[in-house]
Amino acid sequence: GEPAEHRALVLTGYGGYDKVKVQARRGADPRPGEVSVSVRACGLNFADLMARQGLYDRLPPPPVCPGMECAGTVRALGEGVSDRQVGDKVMVLARSGLWQEVVNVPASHTFPMPEGMSFEEAAALLVNYITAYMVLFDFGNLRPNQSVLIHMAAGGVGTAAIQLCKTVENVTIFGTASASKHESLKESGVAHPIDYRTMDYAEEIRKVSPKGVDIVLDPLGGSDTTKAFHLLKPMGKLITYGVANLLTGQKKNLMAMAKTWWNQFSITALQLLTQNKAVCGYHLGYMDEEVELLGDVVAKLVNLYTQGKIKPKIDSVWPFDQVAEAMKQMQDKKNVGKVILVPEAPKEESKKAEN
Repeated sequence: GEPAEHRALVLTGYGGYDKVKVQARRGADPRPGEVSVSVRACGLNFADLMARQGLYDRLPPPPVCPGMECAGTVRALGEGVSDRQVGDKVMVLARSGLWQEVVNVPASHTFPMPEGMSFEEAAALLVNYITAYMVLFDFGNLRPNQSVLIHMAAGGVGTAAIQLCKTVENVTIFGTASASKHESLKESGVAHPIDYRTMDYAEEIRKVSPKGVDIVLDPLGGSDTTKAFHLLKPMGKLITYGVANLLTGQKKNLMAMAKTWWNQFSITALQLLTQNKAVCGYHLGYMDEEVELLGDVVAKLVNLYTQGKIKPKIDSVWPFDQVAEAMKQMQDKKNVGKVILVPEAPKEESKKAEN
């Protein structure tokens, strides 16, 4: 009885969209403390796009299976696992390796899905909402009557951050996104959508709020971090959590890298003293050992979901075979909400039912 084969997405080398291929992998039984999960949906994240270009340091070298979040059903328990049952619907968080039909993961990296949540929603929850929650509340200390600047406001973290801001009274949201997304941003609660392609967002914010904002969420890096710092009010907080400016095309761009690092914001502790501002750095990829901390955040998020206060917004769902198109959708910034990968193409019947 050899373990069955299953399909997995494998990063075969660094470079363009064609470097991620569907391959057959042979499964194994879960080890002690692990559960084996039949995967139904996976989340695509900006870090996965960076990993494909060799720009993400938490991914082992190729050939490697990417993927930091998925959702599915527990199919087998490793020795010593007592808090999960076969058949449980779970969402999974890992450093990598989740873009497969079957995954074995430590039981502590799985979280029960709340009632009524779809696998696609579950695959869209963990990375983006944990990031947005910890950035806004643990670092940002968001309170009523404050103002927040959210970059890439229509993306996964942006969408999550907007919904979380709406759980606090009277928060004013500024959001950058291309003009075509402004209507949907307004509907979701962004008071001031700004087209970063045609306008200087710092100038636009000052017109509305001359003193600036209380919190800036910075996934961009480079010179945008400097702009963010100068946009802060006294006692304001800048939380940087990515370097999206490194991504300019399908493959690694050395000029963009040099420019981003050259323009990277730098400040000493003494300079901070006189500014009355805070700068924080957040990287979920380095939190994978903080099981209790993350578990607490997930419990709060599940609670907000069951109360109907947050709901992952799905942009599009792509089968493994179309992973290149899925990555392109996100890298070209066409998505509003989360891009999801599923092992199999959606059944024809369900498509007919929709029409």
